[in-house]
Amino acid sequence: MSIEYAILGLLSWRPLSGYDLKKIFEDSPLLYWSGNNNEIYRTLVKLHRESLVTREVQPQESLPARKVYSITPAGREALRQWALWTPEPPQLRHAFLIQLAWGDALSPQELEAQLVQYEEEIHTQLQMARAQASPPGGVSYHSRSAFLDPDEARTPREKLLWTHLRDYWVSFYQAELDWARALRAKLDGVPEK
Repeated sequence: MSIEYAILGLLSWRPLSGYDLKKIFEDSPLLYWSGNNNEIYRTLVKLHRESLVTREVQPQESLPARKVYSITPAGREALRQWALWTPEPPQLRHAFLIQLAWGDALSPQELEAQLVQYEEEIHTQLQMARAQASPPGGVSYHSRSAFLDPDEARTPREKLLWTHLRDYWVSFYQAELDWARALRAKLDGVPEK
């Protein structure tokens, strides 16, 4: 994921500070990004220098000044051009699949324990994705950012897109859990040699 375009996209949604952006990246499964926080701030400086965003300095009592960034028309056009790029297929980087490829080195009990542990982890992720997609009482699971909350969408089309993006994460974890359970069931009774 290009952090530059992710930031422009978020700023097209609403003006945000670097801290706000950091929290959204931390809270959103869609915006997974493994960089450090300094990269967010360096990218904001670069985008500001390129006139793709503006910066408003807001003084705060007893705290450092808050810098709030907004997208410019040039930034919206850069974001639009990026959104037109040919979509890349998803990359499957799945550490557990690599472990599992050599799972035959494990005893049946050890392999079973690995799969059970994986199922438990995926089940937890599934529950969190479901809670985020359908929070009880309609309160956003991550109320601080509310990014991808369909109720925060600006247009009916954006609402539909955000609903499907959130549903994707639920279906991803459900499919992963179903796959792990099916594998475990098929392994039951298969001889080691």
